Amino acid sequence: MNDRMTVAVYGATGHTGKFVVAELKRRGIGVVRIGRDAARLKENIAGDATPWRVAAIDDPGQLDAAIRGTDAVINCAGPFLDTALPVVDAALRARIPYHDLMAEQAALQALIEQRDTSARVAGVRLVPAAAFYGGLADLLVTAAADEDTPLDRVDIAIGLDSWHPTPGTRLTGERNRARRLIQKQGRLAPVAQPAPAGEWSFPSPLGTMDVMMLPFTEVLTVSRHLRTDTIESWLALSALRDIRDPNTPAPRPHDEQGRSAQQFVVDVVIEQSGTMRRVTAAGRDIYAVSAPIVVEATERLLSGKVSPGGGVSSLGEIFDARDFLAALDTVTVSYGEVSSPILKRSYA
Repeated sequence: MNDRMTVAVYGATGHTGKFVVAELKRRGIGVVRIGRDAARLKENIAGDATPWRVAAIDDPGQLDAAIRGTDAVINCAGPFLDTALPVVDAALRARIPYHDLMAEQAALQALIEQRDTSARVAGVRLVPAAAFYGGLADLLVTAAADEDTPLDRVDIAIGLDSWHPTPGTRLTGERNRARRLIQKQGRLAPVAQPAPAGEWSFPSPLGTMDVMMLPFTEVLTVSRHLRTDTIESWLALSALRDIRDPNTPAPRPHDEQGRSAQQFVVDVVIEQSGTMRRVTAAGRDIYAVSAPIVVEATERLLSGKVSPGGGVSSLGEIFDARDFLAALDTVTVSYGEVSSPILKRSYA
């Protein structure tokens, strides 16, 4: 079945794009590498016959030609504030599914507001934020929740022992100046300023860490399909300091797959019907782990493991969350219940 699939990867020469290309090839899925720089695409071949095509983000004709003959497109080129809508439009014209790795809330909001209706009419699935940010937390919340019952509260905490940002992450940070949003009383609301802070008791290997309220796309992916009164999202303060420091180096490969030594824990606590449940995912390298997440989603979609339809969708909305998480061999997931809060909040 896989040998009949071909997936276009836009931004294939970027740090995460290379992981995505490698994961597709590992699964025997055909790849067309697409980028904006012919020289970098040629350099990346290194004896590999994987086809490549050049397409500028502001040239619809080039984008159409680049994805022609493929079954789906994965957009790995940030900032997604700039790239998401043009690549989505090419996918809609080609009538093929679209996936991306966006962490910017504003980019996801624009996609929902401006392309959801046309994608529904066309019957084309758009699956943004199918990655470490947005997608993984959405799967964890969905796996822990009873989807038929409203959730009183969701807290999502992202613990990183370090964050060595890629050039793309730094560029996204410069472009992404929108006010961050949480869910409050069933509606999206801006994060208070100054942002709330506190301590979160992460499981091993991280332990207790200072955190700050800093939501990414997970607030929108979860609230889009689960009835939830409150969703708050927290990031380890030490990781935030890393990416704000211009002297923090880019990630360095630490194993044969090219992953860095960075360790992460995504810790989710939900309150529903008087019960507090906790589900945790742990692994290495937030960039590398995005590849099996987005490729698993693409393969499942192309294999017909989703009911027919179109529009903007999140991973937990269209897939069996527990089954999806179990398929990720680079992530360790644990489930349990808790009797007391994991977060100690302070507004000082």
